[in-house]
Amino acid sequence: MPDIDLVIRATRALIDGEERPASVAVTDGVIVGVGAVDASWDAESTVTLPDDEVLIPGVVDTHVHVNEPGRTEWEGFASATSAAAAGGVTTIIDMPLNSIPPTTTLEALEVKRSVAAAKARVDVGFWGGAIPSSLGHLRELHEAGVFGFKCFLAPSGVDEFPELDASQLRAAMEEIASFGGRLIVHAEDPRHLDDAGIPGTDPVAFASTRPDAAEVTAIQAVIDGVRATGVRAHILHLSSAAALPEIRAAKAEGLPLTVETCPHYLTFDAAHIPAGGTQYKCCPPIRDEANREALWEALFDGTIDIIASDHSPATADLKLAGEGDFALAWGGIAGLEVSLSAIWTGASARERSLADVLGWMSASTAAWAGLDSKGGIAVGKDADLVAFAPNDERVIHAGELHHKNAVTAFDGHTLRGRARTTWLGGTVVHGEGATEGVTGTLLARP
Repeated sequence: MPDIDLVIRATRALIDGEERPASVAVTDGVIVGVGAVDASWDAESTVTLPDDEVLIPGVVDTHVHVNEPGRTEWEGFASATSAAAAGGVTTIIDMPLNSIPPTTTLEALEVKRSVAAAKARVDVGFWGGAIPSSLGHLRELHEAGVFGFKCFLAPSGVDEFPELDASQLRAAMEEIASFGGRLIVHAEDPRHLDDAGIPGTDPVAFASTRPDAAEVTAIQAVIDGVRATGVRAHILHLSSAAALPEIRAAKAEGLPLTVETCPHYLTFDAAHIPAGGTQYKCCPPIRDEANREALWEALFDGTIDIIASDHSPATADLKLAGEGDFALAWGGIAGLEVSLSAIWTGASARERSLADVLGWMSASTAAWAGLDSKGGIAVGKDADLVAFAPNDERVIHAGELHHKNAVTAFDGHTLRGRARTTWLGGTVVHGEGATEGVTGTLLARP
């Protein structure tokens, strides 16, 4: 019997940051060889990709709201991980909200894991939550394998996940620093949010109710706390380019601060969102075109470390509530399945390579999360692979996507690139020949 389970041959494979012809050998879900495209592997199964496909490592998405249990009508592990696989995402890390209960106790983590184990189509890890009632107990979750702790500095939108005030933020930082954990922060300062403002159907007016100052002052507070405590901190979903000078200065100082942004901030701008287009509503908001381009530049120069989807879906009645009134509609964008295509579309238009995109969305996210077996095509890595057609252009139709509710900001937009086949540990989980049933593994922080 052959000692290799699978060989994938590709005239274009993304290896060590460049495209080249290669064959990849897989045994027991792990890459055991990378050789010439015509290497003489003795394998049980061989797949040869057509010339218009590139073999790439699977995306590692570190910011996904699955919402199950408790709000499974919004999203669930079966639908979310199917959407992930269809989009070339082979690993997700689930946020501690908007599930009920939120992942703020050991008991809640076990509930979440038991639900995910029966349904996950891709590999899944979990964030814990830092809320007022969980402070003082975070080490327990850390030792149970969560990847870090999320907090809000402004109201989260759900009562069971309250924000931290200034003294609680410092307490969380001190506690997490004491055991070498990581704090990830929704950084908006509530003192700058205009909850009394009535944006109506105007997306620019909505953005003005959550101004740049809200992010800038919140990020300043995080930086001050990092400097005082030494905690590793991460700014989630950076929307405002006005905060980039503070971030650059903190990094130049050597502080352990990292930053992400999201496909929707790099794709859209407020002026081109249609009136009443609450499918684009998110917090912090989508801002103007100049701001978007400044975020791209910050990616190019390394100020922004990673890209994650912040997939945060809800039911159509919540997302479209109030007949297009931004004050009434739920905030959050469903983009998990199209995140890779969206970033490739924007990056290629700015003359950046597929290697750049997978650097931001796979290699760097995996390294940041400590997932050394993910994020690349190399011997010893998990065989989480994608046959990606970079020139396959399509119009996105929300009803054709795999997430639970047919609402997304990307509906009607033309994107480049499609994941035609996705392998998780060498097993096809999307595309021709996909296996039925659960194949994902539950991950713990290394």
